[in-house]
Formats: sequence, structure tokens, C-alpha cells
Amino acid sequence: MRELRVIEDCRPLDAPTLSDAEAEATAALFRAVAEPARVKIVNMLVTAGEPVCACAFEPALGLSQPTVSHHLKKLTDVGLLEREQRGKWAYFSLEAGAMERLAGLVRIPAG
Repeated sequence: MRELRVIEDCRPLDAPTLSDAEAEATAALFRAVAEPARVKIVNMLVTAGEPVCACAFEPALGLSQPTVSHHLKKLTDVGLLEREQRGKWAYFSLEAGAMERLAGLVRIPAG
């Protein structure tokens, strides 16, 4: 199964034109983060400064393990998170450069 890495196909909203594929990739990325639990996951990773065990999200979010796994998979599939297996536990961190790319999508110059 191929990883989606949608973020790699996104283009800034101020691009001169967007192909259908670029618009779909950008919309898919926005759909992935348009969920409060996923916003909290990203916030936890930004503030942690180091990879976070998947086991830490369940109590922090008050969600079941399958639901947490679903949210982590969605964020990983679009390219925002990296997953590292350590024994039986998976650790998650922000993909290098993902936040800058995400910010660049919506940064529109004044003028």
C-alpha cells in the first residue's frame, strides 16, 4: 500500500493556478486537520519537542485506542506525521517541514 503524502502535492492558495489534482490534495490536507482531536494531536506534538508514544494520546484526548489510531493514521497519510516503531509501541512526531508547508498554503501576501 502506497503512503499518500498528500502534503507533497499541495500548492499555496495564492498560486497563479491550481490543477484539479493540486486542489484535491490541498482539500484532503485541510480535511485531515479539520477535526478537533487531530488539532489536539498536532498541538501535543508541537509542544512536546520529541516523539510521543501513541499510548499518550488516549488519556490526553479521552478517546478509545482505535479512535486515536484512526486519527494518527489520517495525519500520517497526508504527510504531517512520521511514525517510528519502538518495540510494541509506535511513536509519532511532526514530519520535518510539514508545519512550514502547511503555513505556506494559507499565507497570502497583503496587498
